[in-house]
Amino acid sequence: MLFHPCTILLMSGKPADVMGFGLRIVRRTNYMDGRCYPDRVGKHDNGQIGVVAALVRSSFLVNAVYADSGREHGLTPQQGQLLCVLMAQPYGMSELGVVLGLAKSSLTGLVDRTERNGLVRREPDPQDLRAVRVALTPRGSRLAEEFYSETCRRVEKLSAGLTSAERDTLADLLGRVVLDNNVPMVFLEPGE
Repeated sequence: MLFHPCTILLMSGKPADVMGFGLRIVRRTNYMDGRCYPDRVGKHDNGQIGVVAALVRSSFLVNAVYADSGREHGLTPQQGQLLCVLMAQPYGMSELGVVLGLAKSSLTGLVDRTERNGLVRREPDPQDLRAVRVALTPRGSRLAEEFYSETCRRVEKLSAGLTSAERDTLADLLGRVVLDNNVPMVFLEPGE
């Protein structure tokens, strides 16, 4: 029997109950609280979970890691995303809205809060003097690097139970899904 990906959330009322289940897991300790929920995996009769449930649960798992890392660095998940995007280069507000998938008002609020914390600054856009770009401050750059490094380390640990070949296959398959769906570059590959 295959559970709908949201069934687990409704059964427990907490998203954390599903965050520890990986792609081929029958029983795994929960990432957030250390408990096991073997009856809530939502697997096929052969012990495998389907692609939809695997992708949804993987996103919950990565989001939990991102949120935990952010909390430890005094960042909201959205601020962490903003800092990681800006590590590559300053962006205009319109570009940031597209990359982060935020409406103009939501993005303005996010940039305002992050600017008040001294992590980003608005600067004139050299191509269009009516527009501004958002860039990291020196403090924001240091914090972005710390947050990014710690988040990479934690995300890397999520696949520790896979062989090197399985990790390569997983990266290839997820990379194709990301590229096929034109997902913006919101997180650089370590070492880039």
